[in-house]
Amino acid sequence: YFAPEQTSISKNDAYIYASGIVICSLIPVVTFHPFIFYMFQIGMKLRLGSCCLVYNKTLNLSKSTTAVDGLSGRILNIISNDVSKFDIALCFLHDLWKGPVESILLGYFIYMEIGVAGIIGMGFLLSFIPIQAWVGKKTATYRLKTTKRTDTRVRFMNEIIQGIQVIKMYTWENSFAKMIEKIRKKEINAIRGSSYVRATLLSFFMVSRISIFLSLITYVYFGNYITARKVFIVSSFYNILNLSMVHFWPLAITSVAEGYISIKRVQEFLLIPEKKLQTIMADDVVVRDAGDKNIVVADNGEKINSKNCDENNINHKEVNGDTSISIIKLSPKRIENLTSTKKGIYMNNVTAAWMIDDDEKNVGVESINLDIDELCVIIGQVGAGKSTLFQVILGELEINQGTIEVNGTISYASQEPWLFEGSIKNNIIFVEQYDEKRYQEVIKICALERDIELLPHGDETIVGERGISLSGGQKARVNLARAIYKKADIYLLDDPLSAVDTHVGKHIYEKCIRDYLRNKVCILITHQLQYLKDVRHIILLNTGRIEAEGSYRELCSKNVDIVQHLATPDITPTSDINKFDKEFQKLTAPCPDDSKQIFEKPLEEKETQQSGSVKLSVYKSYFKAINSCGWIFFMFVLMFLAQAIVSGIDYFVAVWVNFEENVATLRQFNSTSTETETVDKDQQQQKEDEDRFYYIIFYSVLIGFLIYIILHRTFTFFYICLRISKNLHDTMFRGVTRATMYFFNTNPSGRILNRFSKDIGAIDTALPMALIETIWFIFELIAIVILVSIVSYWFLIPTAIMTVILYFLRTIYINSSRCIKRIESLTRSPILSHTNQTLQGLSTIRALKAQNVLIDEFYKYQDTNTSSWYCFIITTRAFAFWMDLACVVYIAVVTISFLLMEDQNVMGGNVGLAITQVIGLIGMCQWGMRQTAELENQMISVERVVEYANLKSEPALETAPKYRPVKKWPEYGHIQFVNVELRYSEHSEIVLKDLTFQIKPKEKVGIVGRTGAGKSSIIQALFRLAPFDGNIIIDDIDTKTLGLTDLRSKISIIPQDPVLFSGTLRSNLDPFDEKSDEELWNVLDEVELKEAVASFAGGLECKMSDGGSNFSMGQRQLVCLARAILRRNNILILDEATANVDPETDKLIQTTIRTKFKDCTVLTIAHRLHTIMDSDRVLVMDAGRMVEFAHPYELLHGPGGHLRRLVDQTGVGTAAVLTRIAEESYKTYELSNK
Repeated sequence: YFAPEQTSISKNDAYIYASGIVICSLIPVVTFHPFIFYMFQIGMKLRLGSCCLVYNKTLNLSKSTTAVDGLSGRILNIISNDVSKFDIALCFLHDLWKGPVESILLGYFIYMEIGVAGIIGMGFLLSFIPIQAWVGKKTATYRLKTTKRTDTRVRFMNEIIQGIQVIKMYTWENSFAKMIEKIRKKEINAIRGSSYVRATLLSFFMVSRISIFLSLITYVYFGNYITARKVFIVSSFYNILNLSMVHFWPLAITSVAEGYISIKRVQEFLLIPEKKLQTIMADDVVVRDAGDKNIVVADNGEKINSKNCDENNINHKEVNGDTSISIIKLSPKRIENLTSTKKGIYMNNVTAAWMIDDDEKNVGVESINLDIDELCVIIGQVGAGKSTLFQVILGELEINQGTIEVNGTISYASQEPWLFEGSIKNNIIFVEQYDEKRYQEVIKICALERDIELLPHGDETIVGERGISLSGGQKARVNLARAIYKKADIYLLDDPLSAVDTHVGKHIYEKCIRDYLRNKVCILITHQLQYLKDVRHIILLNTGRIEAEGSYRELCSKNVDIVQHLATPDITPTSDINKFDKEFQKLTAPCPDDSKQIFEKPLEEKETQQSGSVKLSVYKSYFKAINSCGWIFFMFVLMFLAQAIVSGIDYFVAVWVNFEENVATLRQFNSTSTETETVDKDQQQQKEDEDRFYYIIFYSVLIGFLIYIILHRTFTFFYICLRISKNLHDTMFRGVTRATMYFFNTNPSGRILNRFSKDIGAIDTALPMALIETIWFIFELIAIVILVSIVSYWFLIPTAIMTVILYFLRTIYINSSRCIKRIESLTRSPILSHTNQTLQGLSTIRALKAQNVLIDEFYKYQDTNTSSWYCFIITTRAFAFWMDLACVVYIAVVTISFLLMEDQNVMGGNVGLAITQVIGLIGMCQWGMRQTAELENQMISVERVVEYANLKSEPALETAPKYRPVKKWPEYGHIQFVNVELRYSEHSEIVLKDLTFQIKPKEKVGIVGRTGAGKSSIIQALFRLAPFDGNIIIDDIDTKTLGLTDLRSKISIIPQDPVLFSGTLRSNLDPFDEKSDEELWNVLDEVELKEAVASFAGGLECKMSDGGSNFSMGQRQLVCLARAILRRNNILILDEATANVDPETDKLIQTTIRTKFKDCTVLTIAHRLHTIMDSDRVLVMDAGRMVEFAHPYELLHGPGGHLRRLVDQTGVGTAAVLTRIAEESYKTYELSNK
């Protein structure tokens, strides 16, 4: 209509065509967004279902699988990262076929418009399809590498968080930082590959302009003149193809490829071998599965592999008319009979192993018969197989041969207490129905009454993840109370008395185990041998086999020397029963505090949730992480140049079209002129050809420059983003590892892991995409406004109105989506915490048949998180719809206004330029606006990472040069506490109150006191794990003047809970690789682990399972002892180091300490009183104050002494032995002082 001198198209026709443009722009708006919303719903359901499948699978994993394969990080990464790929993959799924179909149709239309020239352009565009396919394949490869390396990093981060206190006390922060840095570097390398692939794909958007260029140049080369109509049509078609084939199709390829990789990872996890089902119910009717001859199905629907059973008496009968099914009588390896009147456990020739051909871990039991009304006590050395036998009974460990029959329901208390995040009451009731009378009775017999009274919220007190705010003894008693509360026929109690004092232990044994469970089958593992005298059934295990069995008297009459197996240093083996009875009392006499009470009340701080828009400081923090302003400026220049060239090309094409139309009109006019004007016409044509040539050359130069700038821009952009991502991760890691222990005690691991998995994952991949899309959108929107305004400045009015409308819509959307996104992030943390806690307590969960309850709990967390995600996609789609609708109105205004203005100076090329530009707003505008919102949503991840990077930090690691001590400090080990007061937070109560005392060089000091007395707080102060007032002086140097590395590296500690990390045994002993093999083997020999370690493949390089689970609890404690020996420090702390080991290991540890640390200052927080009765002095704590401090003999003979009362509580016989030990030690002490 606007072509020069045209008369074929009327104004009415032009209105019809303009209306057609508006209608065609409207149709995709009203159809596309409902479609995308539906696809998002499908993706959401897939994600939700996959998470549930993964969690259900987790509950069925065997213990050996979780230990050996280290699946914890993998599971957490699948739930937090992998399944989120389904949402995006489903949205782009149909673009895989839509793109090629559109290419065929539009290619045909282009050919009809410009002929062979269209084939050239289409050929170039379609040539990128195989390149994109190859790129998609590379994306999948890099994605797989990335996820595997992310799994490793998340798994190690989980271990670091779980063992952070040990890491701080050992000053291993730098070692673990280097390890994480190495893992992160590998992860970044994989991400770099996928980022550069993305950069290549994003650079393909220029393909459409190159295709237009090739088509127009070819068309002109064949002697044709381009017109506004042809350029407009061809450009529109190529822009559509650019959107579908160059933009969405690559995204579809990468998204679907990543989704496919995620599916494969989920599939691989779901196919991991589960805990083998070797159990059927005794009254089951078992039939063979018609689809798989190796599978038989019980009448409860449970499938079991018949290879794990011994078949006999197979009766082929017709079942429900189906002759392919056979009824089978089985002799399974494990039978549960819940209805049998004869309750008990019966084992016959049972052998089992954690790993195939692992002879060291084998359990071999010829025969065990445990009936009702019978208490059975299992004893044995470290690694004897006591806990493993329980795992066999529970069905956790596969039976290689033999049979076991369990008649009755089972309840189980694990050796390592498992507590979940919740109240004490909820931890005890767990999945059972609440019975007030039974609950109060269990509280009483488990000696929890006093503890609950002292807690600020009673039994409603939240214990925190892993029961972090309870002492070791409190955790053990809550763990025991849960097992006792469950109404069962059989109770398996794995060493519940080791972490409680003698008085409480005696109460629990008599009131709970002996009396309350007298009509039940009870199997007790214990090292507290004073309770054996009245037991009728004792099993002595040695290397997994029964060495002796019978009552206490029967074993003694058979000359079975229990003391030889389990004695402490003070026991002299003898066959005389009477003498044995006297010495027997010495074995285990714990003091009345097991505690490691860190808080006077358990607290969990709510996760911080910011409000309002993301602050400008967060954006600054993100860009400052590049550590160079020059990179940011350079990136901005590249972005500006790229958009300037793109817009310049669009404008140049319009100018060229106007030129071509004028030339065509002029030549048509000249064709009717006279012959006398031929010479002038030839000169004019020659000049036009020269001008056309310059247009083509200039066009070519612009296209070449565009290719260079676009490639340079995208690759540079992703390089910068990767550097920022790496630096942000490293900064957060330093912030977290340098945070105070209060932070870790009040924040569950899932919350912290969420930052290192989901948030870092978003910064690695999602944030760069949102950022570059936002920058593109802003530059392109500005360019469109400028180009349209150049055509007619009157368009600035509707443009201004449109801008206000868009800003108003964005404001509404961003406020809601930002809040919803924050809620979605917050509701994701409980999912990870719940999964993590489940992994830690699998045996307990399955033993108590709590799977269904925990599954329901997981579903509840998933539903809450999915609800917030659903709200997010609803708001996103609504926003996109209204944005596109506003753009359709803007298109209508621009298109119709050309007809209304009746401007004769408007050229067809300019009209085509304006309409082409505004049509591009459809999709682009809502996409860009959503990307700005998405950018802000993704910046929430940066906000959360920066928050953890700026956590309140511990004091400096390094000492200021003027305060740096000499290398041999502390040479003497002289410790002084001067008016020390300690609290764990600003608002908590003081737990150490005006504490003043001094410990002489090389002195051996025991520390005793009741729960919450402040014993462990002394260690917290000594290691500066918590801030304190006053002064602690070691060898005349105030510890506050020292860096934490200089202080903590000079103090050795053997903690109550031994912590081992994944890696090798060598890295657990010597993380800085400072010791020789000979030194390591020698120290292992000294702690009697050399033979055990030598039996492992690799020796010192043997792989450690998660948490060192391939070592027994006692062996792990011996590894900690080896660490202390290797450090060769003059100060040693024993934090109830023998609380969870048998007397034989206790003997080994005490003997090693007396010999290897005889010239060192030793502080022992006592659990077993015999370990501190020969100390030089004993410090008695009560309510955070020192109440006594002298030699134990002097304290025992003082009137009304606190230590005297503690010793008297152990009983007359044990008190006499302890007094004798103190007396003999006092004589030696006096002699040495003289």
